[in-house]
Amino acid sequence: MLTMTQVKNIKKLYYSKGKKVNEIVKITGHNYRTVMKYLEKDDFNQTVGRKEGDKRGRPRKIEPVKPIIDRWLEEDKTAPVKQRHTAKKIYTRLKEEHEELLNVGYRTIAYYVAKRKKEVYKDEEGYIPLEHPKGEAQVDFGQAIFYEKGKRIEGHYLNMTFPYSNGGYTQVFKGENQECLLEGMKRIFEYIEHVPYKIWFDNLSAAVIMGKNKERKLVEQFERFALHYGFEANFCNPNSGHEKGNVKNKVGYHRRNLFVPIPHFENIDEYNKKLLKLSGIDMKREHYKKGELIEKLLEEEKDFMFKLPEKEFEVCRIKTVITDKYGKAEYETNLYSTSPVYAGEEVIVKATADKVIIMNKDFRTIVTHERIYDKYKESMKWYPYLEALARRPKAIKYTKFFNELPDIWKDYIDNQDNEGKKRSIKALMKMIEGDEDLGLINATKAIEETLNNGINDIDSIIATYYRIRNMGNIAINEINLKDNIPKIKEYQSDINIYDSLCKRQVPAI
Repeated sequence: MLTMTQVKNIKKLYYSKGKKVNEIVKITGHNYRTVMKYLEKDDFNQTVGRKEGDKRGRPRKIEPVKPIIDRWLEEDKTAPVKQRHTAKKIYTRLKEEHEELLNVGYRTIAYYVAKRKKEVYKDEEGYIPLEHPKGEAQVDFGQAIFYEKGKRIEGHYLNMTFPYSNGGYTQVFKGENQECLLEGMKRIFEYIEHVPYKIWFDNLSAAVIMGKNKERKLVEQFERFALHYGFEANFCNPNSGHEKGNVKNKVGYHRRNLFVPIPHFENIDEYNKKLLKLSGIDMKREHYKKGELIEKLLEEEKDFMFKLPEKEFEVCRIKTVITDKYGKAEYETNLYSTSPVYAGEEVIVKATADKVIIMNKDFRTIVTHERIYDKYKESMKWYPYLEALARRPKAIKYTKFFNELPDIWKDYIDNQDNEGKKRSIKALMKMIEGDEDLGLINATKAIEETLNNGINDIDSIIATYYRIRNMGNIAINEINLKDNIPKIKEYQSDINIYDSLCKRQVPAI
């Protein structure tokens, strides 16, 4: 006989903490049968544990309310633990809402509820049932080739499928790591505005670590993600493809229908938004067995899913790194630039699925890079370094940045005196700030147009750059005046008077 404290602990572990029966046995040290006995025990004034079919249970009289109880318990699976039905609450509701069907007492209801809760929250490990309940999902990765900005990428795509409705969504990534897994799931949750109450996974290294005795241990970030969204994570047995057949089929289906021909796009984020919409359009077809539209069946499933939590989960990994003498930080074998100011300093690396953000100790962003998925590569953002180069303009000729500049910019800077080089470098800093690639493209258009018009001062180049950036690449055409318009004498300004007042030359701004 267990003490009330021990019984309370067993129930708390099962109903509040969501522990499985085998886990409770390990935690408490109690026998499996003992744990099951007290999980089923609801009325402590009576002896429980009647065998199924006991006449005192009067099963025939409870039949009319069984479907109602079953429905309430199924709905409870997506309710917060503290707001789920107890046997007493079910009995009270039946008396209030279905008194004409209730022909049994509380003890009979309590016995049936305990039995059904055991089935509803049963210990499901190692297999997926062939009859797929509403509100469950399966997740797996596939591999596909795509082109981003003309560059060929051997990428990956995350698939989330809903076996009951046969609906599914996909998102493409350059890797198959933890950030890609969680970010893909998060985007799908947010798009459908619901979270499956249970999700089945293959034994992805991004989610689970397999121990020596084939014991699974959830990766911490994955576990926090699951707790945040409230879903139950289940993992399939190794080498058991039949257990995740629906998502395996969907991996092939998405590849054939969404990635043929090979996709080409400029921006992976915009393409992923498009994929969510295409996945939704694809569901406007009949289920292969049920004869109803997949999108309609998926809407039915949402009643058995969780609502999105109010607070967004930030998918990222954070690491502290000491930079080298050039101010570069190493992350996963790759180098990411920071700034000469942070050479040999401690910086914070924040890695998302597609970005590596370098921050200082106050968590202020220094620079943001595209995440590299190759090995032993380098990403260089030159903007933070240009400020140092502006102080030593003669050194710019010996930098990789200068050598990678378009010839027109190299010639222009090379032909300037020391002061002109400083002003040119500072101007280039303004033009590439925020987006080096697009900034340099527009800066090159600006210098070409300005020089073609016979003007070569840096202020005119900057003005042309801002016009192109804000209005597009539209050249200002020459204005043809009518013959009857009188000519106005050009005014020549004389700033020597300011030099005499200041006792020195005043440079033009």
